[in-house]
Amino acid sequence: METGGVHLTSANRPLWAWLLIGALGYLALPWYAAQDTNGLLLVGQVFSAEHAGNGLMQALAYGRPWLLVGVLGLALCAVGAAMVPGRTQGAWMFCGGALGALGLLASGFAIGARGWAFDSLNTALGELAVRQFGMGWGAAVVLAALAVLAAFGLARRGFFRGDLFVSAVVVLCGALLALFIVYPVLKALSAAVFTEEGQASFGALWERLFNARNFGLGCFAGGPSCGVAWNTLLLALMTAASTTLLGTLMALMAERGSSRLAKPLSMVALLPIITPPFVVGLGLILLFGRAGLVNQGLEWAFGIAPTRWFYGWVGIWMAQTFAFAPIAFMIMRSVVQGVAPSLEEAAQTLRASPAQTFRTITLPLLGPGLANAFLIGFIESMADFGNPIVVGGQFSVLSTEIFFAIVGAQYDQGRAAALAWLLAGFALVIFLLQQVLLGKKSYTTVTGKGDAGIPMPLPRGVRRLVQGVALPWLVFTLLVYGFAFTGGFVKTWGRDYTPTLQHFRTTFALDWGEHGLVWAGTAWNSFFTTFKLAAISAPLTAALGLGIAWLLARTQFKGQGVFEFAALLAFAIPGTVLGVSYILAFNVPPLELTGTALIIVLCFVFRNLPVGVRAGTAAFKQLDRSLDEASLMLRAGSLQTLRHVVLPLLKPALVTALVYSFVRAITTVSAVIFLVTAENELATTYIIGRVGNGDYGVALAYCTVLIVLMALGAALIQRLVGERKLGRRRAGAQPQGSQG
Repeated sequence: METGGVHLTSANRPLWAWLLIGALGYLALPWYAAQDTNGLLLVGQVFSAEHAGNGLMQALAYGRPWLLVGVLGLALCAVGAAMVPGRTQGAWMFCGGALGALGLLASGFAIGARGWAFDSLNTALGELAVRQFGMGWGAAVVLAALAVLAAFGLARRGFFRGDLFVSAVVVLCGALLALFIVYPVLKALSAAVFTEEGQASFGALWERLFNARNFGLGCFAGGPSCGVAWNTLLLALMTAASTTLLGTLMALMAERGSSRLAKPLSMVALLPIITPPFVVGLGLILLFGRAGLVNQGLEWAFGIAPTRWFYGWVGIWMAQTFAFAPIAFMIMRSVVQGVAPSLEEAAQTLRASPAQTFRTITLPLLGPGLANAFLIGFIESMADFGNPIVVGGQFSVLSTEIFFAIVGAQYDQGRAAALAWLLAGFALVIFLLQQVLLGKKSYTTVTGKGDAGIPMPLPRGVRRLVQGVALPWLVFTLLVYGFAFTGGFVKTWGRDYTPTLQHFRTTFALDWGEHGLVWAGTAWNSFFTTFKLAAISAPLTAALGLGIAWLLARTQFKGQGVFEFAALLAFAIPGTVLGVSYILAFNVPPLELTGTALIIVLCFVFRNLPVGVRAGTAAFKQLDRSLDEASLMLRAGSLQTLRHVVLPLLKPALVTALVYSFVRAITTVSAVIFLVTAENELATTYIIGRVGNGDYGVALAYCTVLIVLMALGAALIQRLVGERKLGRRRAGAQPQGSQG
């Protein structure tokens, strides 16, 4: 009996822990969000002030009894937690958690700062005497606890093989995706089915989607251009193909080419990804624009008059390939690292030539990475806003059309929403094609068996291709950045090239005052805010992305395809639309986040989430499930297996997610342009303001500082996380005991 009691206590310990967390959320934290301050600073007033009151005080003392539904849910869960683990306990836990969470959310959406949020409720039930505002720390903690308790109930009912941890992760990740991706996007996109008079009409959606402006083929009949949808689709396919090819060639050069080029290659290949997008555009314009070096050289040498040939689809394609190839490189490098040399050695033992081995063994094993890199390049191209607006000229794409529909003189939110539906539809088709082609194939290369093989050198033809394409591209990269960096060190670009450091003094000046050091530069406020928010969002993005990847690769549950697409939806929507979606969704209760730093952090996290998901998914496909199963057979839980077995083998994917999310948070523009405030100004919005004022020197000086610091940050992350160790020999290494 004693043993059974100890077992019962141990099995139900997580249930009681989360019940305690829910109770503390009701008693120790302010229920509603505080205005102009962090709610955690008001903890001492939760029993004495209405604006800082906890959930229990709000319900009993301040006339908001609907908040007691959460208490009822916790009480039902407490009854279940006292039972023996089993299906009956699971029913109590699920009903209590679901009732409490859904009840609180329903009341939050139904009752706002002006009373009932819907006229029908106001008519049926009359006006409310009290109001409620955006949910704060207390409500967030209680909702999280109720969601986890409901997930525990599902596990006790037999779902997710009875694993409490897996069930909780699935439910929490699903709730976050629904709340911060699906809900705001659907709220913004719903405008596509409403007419200008506010009437719902699917005919309006059809007219906005399928018209000549979107799907016209006038360019084939002598017209000036084709529809914007065809422009976007063609450009996305071209960019995805070119970035995947370049990323793969650079990854092969870094891992299988000359070891002396590996580190310099990695550093140069990362330059475009740690650079604000307008720097790349400026560098390309200085080279290929009407007054650029190439046109001037052609006029001087051959008398060819300068033209605007660069502005249009050619310029956008070049700029996007330049900007997104490093993402493909980061994905493909971790995949190339995971190819087991023992498989290549086995093929060569059977007298296969190096070219045959590469074609039949190495290249097929790169399949998941190639598909993921293509998908990311495709969606990035469709969602890109900065490059088309800078070098697109008269070539329209969906992202710029949406931008002008929202902020232009026409202000047609319905058209913007319909175009966003097109972007999501294109992304969904590519995603489904990838699943059909790769969904049932196995690419496992990292197993629990010993693998000390030497990676196969590149065949001669592949090596020549790699050197002939990747090396000139890297030289071109350095050339573009050389032109862009020069602008920060000259007095006035285009007129006076006198060297100066005045732009850096204006931006980052330091003075000594009566009270010590003074941050006198005009950019310090945006600088500190940007790095603080990026440092907060990067680990959250990496953790959530790899967690979702683990769920997709190692668990099976209903709705898994929808779950994965929800994680990728943020890339299918232009950053401008995502920012507008956040404004529309989180400007009123129950989630009143507009104007806060938190909404910027959330936008960073969920905008950059797909890269962590795709990098983690590609890496998981190479890890044999026997590694997980061996750990579970030794009675390790899912959390222990994830921590001690899986994560050490996912270091390349972790580095990819951390580095990309950190630098992307610093360089993003379109997703946060509507979310920044005077208190939370970001580096990119500061730079855009300077460019608008014609202060190109100051803008480029700031960009130079950002690039240097982000390169150091990326190197530091790589150093702290380390590399995956697979116990492989290097070419030329001598085994111990073989000397003499």
